[in-house]
Amino acid sequence: MNDAPDDGCAAGQGLLRRPGRLMPDALRRLVAETWTLRRQEELDAGLRFARLAEALAQLSTPAPLVELARRASEDERRHAGMCELMARGYGQDVMPPVPVVARETAPQALRFEERVLYEVVAACCISETESTAGLTCVLAVDGPPRVRAVLRDILRDEVAHSRLGWAYLTHASDSGSVAFLAPHLPAMLEDSVSPRLFARGAPEADSAALLAHGVLPHARKAEVFMQALFDVVFPGLERCGVDTAHGREWVERRRQSGT
Repeated sequence: MNDAPDDGCAAGQGLLRRPGRLMPDALRRLVAETWTLRRQEELDAGLRFARLAEALAQLSTPAPLVELARRASEDERRHAGMCELMARGYGQDVMPPVPVVARETAPQALRFEERVLYEVVAACCISETESTAGLTCVLAVDGPPRVRAVLRDILRDEVAHSRLGWAYLTHASDSGSVAFLAPHLPAMLEDSVSPRLFARGAPEADSAALLAHGVLPHARKAEVFMQALFDVVFPGLERCGVDTAHGREWVERRRQSGT
C-alpha cells in the first residue's frame, strides 16, 4: 500500500475551495476532525475488505460476491482519498498514519467459516448499513457542491457494500444455520458505534450547521443509528435466522446508561 491514499478527484480540486472557510473555528475544527476520522475508517475498511475477499475465495463463495468484496476494498481506498481532501479543505494539516494491517474482530474460538461470516455481517450488514443511513440523512440538507459530490459518491458505494453483506448472509443461511451469530451481536454493535453514542454532546457538536458539511449533529447520531437498526438491520438478521434479542438488550442497556 502507498503511504498516501488515492485522491478520488482532480488534484487540488478539494483543497482550493475550502468549503468551511466562513465557519466558526470550533465548528470547522469539528468538521475537519470528522472527515479525518472517516479517512481512517475508510482505510481500515479497505484492508478489511481485501482480507475478506481472499477469505471468501477460500470458502468457494460465488464469484460475484468475491468480486464485490474486492471492489469494495478499492472503493474504500478511494473514499479515504476523498475524505483526506475534505479534511484538509476544512483546515486539517496533519493526517494520522496509514494503517497497514486489518484488525480481525471475530472471536478466534469460532471456526474459520464462522469468523468470515461474523466479519462480513459486522462490516456490511451493520456498519455499512448504518453508514448508508447516516449519509442519506446528511445528503437531505443542502450544502457546498463539493461536499455533496463526495457524500453522493461514498453513499453509492456504501449501499453496494451493505448489499454484499446481506447477500452473503443469505447465501450462508441457505447452506446451514447462522444462529451462532446471535450472542455476538452486542460485540458487533459495540465496534460499529462512536464512543458515548447516547451521551450528551458538546454544544458545538449539536449544531444543525454541521449537516451541510457532511456531519451529523451528535444528538442525531443515536436517532439515525437506532432507526437503521430497528428498521433494517434487526429485521434483516431475523429473516435469515439470527435471534436479535441480545442486540436489542444491548441497545436498551446503552440507552439507559447514557453512554
